Amino acid sequence: MRKLLLGTAALLALSGPLAHAQVKIGVAGPLTGPNAAFGTQLKVGADQAVADLNKAGGVLGQQIQEIAVDDACDPKQAVSVANTLVTDGVVMVDGHFCSASSIPASKVYTENGILEISPASTNPAYTDNGSPFIFRTCGRDDQQGKVAAEYIYKHFPKAHVAVLDDNSTYGKGIADQVRANLAKLGFKVAYNASYTAGEKDYSALISRLKEEGITLVYIGGYYSDIGLITRQGAAQGFTPQYFAEDAVVTPALWQIAGSTAEGMLMTFPPPAEKDPAAAKVVAELKAANQDPSGYVLYSYATIQVWAEAATKAGTTDPTKVAAELKSGGPWNTVLGPISFDAKGDVVNAAYAIYRWHDGNYAVYAMKP
Repeated sequence: MRKLLLGTAALLALSGPLAHAQVKIGVAGPLTGPNAAFGTQLKVGADQAVADLNKAGGVLGQQIQEIAVDDACDPKQAVSVANTLVTDGVVMVDGHFCSASSIPASKVYTENGILEISPASTNPAYTDNGSPFIFRTCGRDDQQGKVAAEYIYKHFPKAHVAVLDDNSTYGKGIADQVRANLAKLGFKVAYNASYTAGEKDYSALISRLKEEGITLVYIGGYYSDIGLITRQGAAQGFTPQYFAEDAVVTPALWQIAGSTAEGMLMTFPPPAEKDPAAAKVVAELKAANQDPSGYVLYSYATIQVWAEAATKAGTTDPTKVAAELKSGGPWNTVLGPISFDAKGDVVNAAYAIYRWHDGNYAVYAMKP
């Protein structure tokens, strides 16, 4: 009888901690630095997803513990914080934002059997590496660049076009896709150049653009530099049509550029915040005075698909969840139904053309 009582006591002792067990996930992005506006978007979306899931009982009876780390969009720092998350025992990571961070960090996660689902890294190399643990809830630059090139070709056939990039993994990657797709269409780019990210004076670049008679400037880079280029260009009397990409989908661009960003075009997926599937979450975010636009809902969906796949798999084991993400689906998310292909990319990802006007951006055209 004594042995039975001891066994029961041991079971009760175990059941206490299990009832309050937690599963750890990471959130990784630029919480500081020139791209911190995007780190805020990722964190807002992740915080809301974790709060909603925990309120509903967690995942497989476990509450989710979120561990946020700052990579500052720096590749070396991204590897460092990835190793920190591995040590902390996370089973998945919502992040990173910049492709230059996600690609090296993905090697750390793959080596340690941890899921990485990026809501924002668009460079094709991120998923082309063949890792079974790597996914994204956004589209790819070879899709986004094609849309931008087709729009330029169709709507600005006589423009003298310059294609610029900041020489980063993301910026050069998307600019090269635009260059390649314009070339396929037989459209000759008048001027190509790379600039140094983080510079304070772009007057030499702007003078060269003026000399070349450029009337449309496509830029692959981040909002902090693009805002300076448009502002300094206007100061020199240079006001071409600007065209950018998803790294300017933040009010922080207008804070830097002001009215010099008026009319800027950009590519970004159709507005998730207007999808009926996101209505409840959008209402929650607005009630908390949080902006649901940009990458907020992509970050939310990242944790959402992981939780759904883990529930269906009956485990948070990353290997089994990764297999479920690819074989299962479509997964119901705030972005609508999502399915993943063999690489971990979203099936049928779409892009639209947006336009900046009076401090805000909105869809300008759904197709090129």
